[in-house]
Amino acid sequence: MIKQSYSLLFAALLASSDIQAQDRVVIPGFTAYADPAETGVDISGRNGVVRWTDSSNTVHFWFHAANTGALKLGLQAKADAPSTLRISLNGTEKIVQVPAGSEFADIPVLSSKLKKSGFYDIAIKGISKQGNHYADIKGVTLEGAATKDIQFNAKPWRRSASVHLNYTAPEGKQVEWFYGEITVPEGQDKIGTYFMSCGWHRGYFGMQVNGPEERRIIFSVWDAGKEPDDRAKVRYEDQVTLLGKGDSVVAHGFGGEGTGGHSHWVYNWKAGQTYKFLMHAVPKGVTTQYTAYFFVPEHNEWKLIASFRAPKDGKYMGHLYSFLENFSFENGHMYRKGYFGNHWIKTPEGEWIELTKARFTNDATARAKDRLDFGGGSENGLFYLWTAGFVPANAKLGDNFERPAIGKAPLIELPTF
Repeated sequence: MIKQSYSLLFAALLASSDIQAQDRVVIPGFTAYADPAETGVDISGRNGVVRWTDSSNTVHFWFHAANTGALKLGLQAKADAPSTLRISLNGTEKIVQVPAGSEFADIPVLSSKLKKSGFYDIAIKGISKQGNHYADIKGVTLEGAATKDIQFNAKPWRRSASVHLNYTAPEGKQVEWFYGEITVPEGQDKIGTYFMSCGWHRGYFGMQVNGPEERRIIFSVWDAGKEPDDRAKVRYEDQVTLLGKGDSVVAHGFGGEGTGGHSHWVYNWKAGQTYKFLMHAVPKGVTTQYTAYFFVPEHNEWKLIASFRAPKDGKYMGHLYSFLENFSFENGHMYRKGYFGNHWIKTPEGEWIELTKARFTNDATARAKDRLDFGGGSENGLFYLWTAGFVPANAKLGDNFERPAIGKAPLIELPTF
């Protein structure tokens, strides 16, 4: 009996030790973001926060607390010479000293009590430094009851989740033409965002924010086969062929996310304005010719972007969808939203059909629960999608949306060549 009691006590102590170990979590340094921009500081996928020289930047770590309770915050940091940081969480702020050293030190920061579940921001500001850098940060540590079922991105993939609208077309109807519109609200046109209007089983067509001074209209068609990265490995008979392109349009092959034919036109589209996209499919034998047109409001006419011939196809468009994608790591924390409306298809017989129903889906980042901040729905007569911002999701995989029908098919006059 005594031996059994000692065994039970030992097991209980081990269990207690495991619980204590489990309620300490580390948010890796490589998941951080810097505001107002990632300049004067680097967020390295291997080393975390490094080369931090600019005092105007604030480094942020976000997490989602599913439970309330006590929470202790610590920092895993080092510096080339003593430095001072200001750290805030949940309304509590502390100044901490980072000692000089070649090894990371565990630095206690503050204690707080979370009174509600939701997203929380750990903000770190450089105050003073005696060396070249404020600090290298390997991670932040959290301990306490509030860490139960805590969520944060534990991967160096700092893009937010991609979200999609999958349109429900009438069964048995072939899609020769696919028309759609996009409106990006002012302030939602963040760098590194792709607002895609007309996607189908073989490609996609939309508009991007590529940099502070550059925006593009993008149209791409995938090769046949399953080569994931290197187009040089794709057999010639499986490659998409460029048949023609519009004035000033750039066209070439692409890889890295599947392979195929890419085209883009540099065009300074503006937030707050509605833009129109039109896809055309012409099957011939075992190939299909896909052509993309963009309506240029300043010229009041449709512009040819490009036309590609896709091998091993030979059918009209299927699996119609739109999406919103954040393709920049540096600002994957910034909220962005787009409206998708007035989508139509036209059959080979000339019948226009309005698409008023859509099913919500998302990508592997969302499905793995690396990010919880995304959503979509229907409002003001339009579908919408949003991602990032560390605000609660308002849609889940498989949700069905519906918008009111406009009932007026688009009038389209294409240029003749």
